[in-house]
Amino acid sequence: MSVQAPFRNNVLRRLPVEEIVGPHYGGRHRLSLIYKTRDLIVLGLGVMVGAGIFRVAGEQAATTAGPAVIVSFVIAGLACLLSALSYAELSSTMPVAGSAYSFAYVAFGEIWAWVIGWALLLELQLTAAVVGRAWSLYATRLIGDVRTLSGVSAVHVPSAIAGVVGHETGFDLFSLLLLAVLTLVVASGARLSLYTLWFMVLAKVIAIGLVISGGLLFFHPANLRPFVPPARPLPAPDGDRTVLDLVTGGAPHAFGLFGIFAATSAIAFAYLGFDLIATAAEETRDAPRRVPAGMIVSLLIAIALYIGVAVAMVGMVPYARLNPATPLADAFTAVGSDGMGLVIDVGAVIGLATVILVVMVAQTRVLFAMARDGLLPAPLAVVSSRYKVPTRAALLTGGTAIALSQVDVWTFGKVSVLTLQQMIVIGTLFAFLFVSAGVPVLRRARPDLPRGFRVPGVPVTPVLAIAAVGWLMLNLRLRTWEYFGLWMAFGLGVYLLYGRTNSRLRHLLDGRPVRDPGRHRR
Repeated sequence: MSVQAPFRNNVLRRLPVEEIVGPHYGGRHRLSLIYKTRDLIVLGLGVMVGAGIFRVAGEQAATTAGPAVIVSFVIAGLACLLSALSYAELSSTMPVAGSAYSFAYVAFGEIWAWVIGWALLLELQLTAAVVGRAWSLYATRLIGDVRTLSGVSAVHVPSAIAGVVGHETGFDLFSLLLLAVLTLVVASGARLSLYTLWFMVLAKVIAIGLVISGGLLFFHPANLRPFVPPARPLPAPDGDRTVLDLVTGGAPHAFGLFGIFAATSAIAFAYLGFDLIATAAEETRDAPRRVPAGMIVSLLIAIALYIGVAVAMVGMVPYARLNPATPLADAFTAVGSDGMGLVIDVGAVIGLATVILVVMVAQTRVLFAMARDGLLPAPLAVVSSRYKVPTRAALLTGGTAIALSQVDVWTFGKVSVLTLQQMIVIGTLFAFLFVSAGVPVLRRARPDLPRGFRVPGVPVTPVLAIAAVGWLMLNLRLRTWEYFGLWMAFGLGVYLLYGRTNSRLRHLLDGRPVRDPGRHRR
């Protein structure tokens, strides 16, 4: 790796694009090329379509938007598509494992790269833990539903473990076992992870297709009236106040025009995950072309599936009769189709498992990229000679997820990992802001770079993306922002104590020899 002077050797030092991609997009690549466009689409669907597809539409229809939740899904999809376009361009320019972290390193400098990388670690690590815990709840419910519908008393959770599975707090055996198994899958090679993901995503999509087609059989246009129910104010406890509430000084409203946009904020969170496709760029053949295609196509498919479920749900029963906790299953029960509840449970269990698998793969690649740059310990960038993946990073990812999934055990029940869901969202949106801003910055600074995909309408499109992301962030609770500030302050301390002095770019600018840990496989 060679760095041409002059470059300022401070925390704003930028990594040259040429040092990331090198000739033929492989200058620093150490990972095997295994992904094709269809694999990336499956990767995207694996993380974007989870158990939320069976709940979010009914929840928002019943409490916030009414039948107009369908419009909310369209608006949320367009907002996410704006950010996806920016990710597509930067991924086609820098097809590397670091995703938004690497993009920020080139566009804004090392300190901002660290900030984004630290936010990504928060997002991905918490996602694996939170979803793992939620998976246990759904798996336990699935066992109960199978017993109820089949009438077979032998189908049940053994009494010996009934107290440690399917609970929101305390030690949970199911989530621990699932995370342990998926950790071994991720650590054992990208191909095994991909084959496992293909099987689960296909099963999940079949379940969703059955739900949509089954729901449309009971569709009645009268259930869509009134399409936009009259607005009404809602109480907001102090702990649930958002930044938008603080800025406007008003109280939140449900239904009406405001309700449509309020639901949009909640629904947009369901689409998050397309960005994780960028972490697979270094393992994708012809990445500058295929990564943008996989990202955009998977997002469009996810939008279509979510809208399909929303239309089927609000068309089956009036929105006022939907149960926000289990809206879809209750809607099918109301129309006399109890058996669909089992399909929903199976789809939810499979869907949550695919989410965990994809985020663990993505987390491993982000750790790998940051360690390769010297901002995290070098052993995390070592690629296994047997499995051709950063196995140590995978094991660390899995071990941390397991510990976090049991967080209320070692905090004496004071904090449940399920209460930290919005921390996942804020970490993701923070990265979205920088990626959207990075497109015009690099267009101006490096117009000569080859781009396999170009965002149309620059700079208007990235500005719209930033505005859309900003709106979503304003709808996050104040408490979430406080926790995020503490996490970032801790991360800044880690960077000042370790990353700043061990940065490979700093050593190269100082003229000191640097060994590439990725070249030494164990």
